[in-house]
Amino acid sequence: MVRGPLGCASVGKVRIAAVKKVSRELVARYPDKFSKNYEENKVALAVLVDARTKRLRNRIVGYVTRLKIVEAKRAAAPGEIGPEGPEDQA
Repeated sequence: MVRGPLGCASVGKVRIAAVKKVSRELVARYPDKFSKNYEENKVALAVLVDARTKRLRNRIVGYVTRLKIVEAKRAAAPGEIGPEGPEDQA
C-alpha cells in the first residue's frame, strides 16, 4: 500500500458521476476515436460532444484517456491472475 505525505493510504481522484457516465459511453460508442494521448482525445471530443465548459471538457477527456490507458494495460496482460502468472496455478 502506498502511503501519502500524512501517512494516509493514497486514494484515486474523485470524479462526478456525470463525467464517468459520459466518458464510459463515449469509449463504448467510439472505441477507435480515442487513444492514450490526452491532446488527441481533446480534438476527438470536440468533434463528438459540445461540452458546456472548458473544465467539464477537460475532465471528460482526462477520464477517457485514463480509461484507454487502463484498457491497454489489461489487454497487454490478459491472462495475468497473480504474481506467479496463470501457468503456476495448475
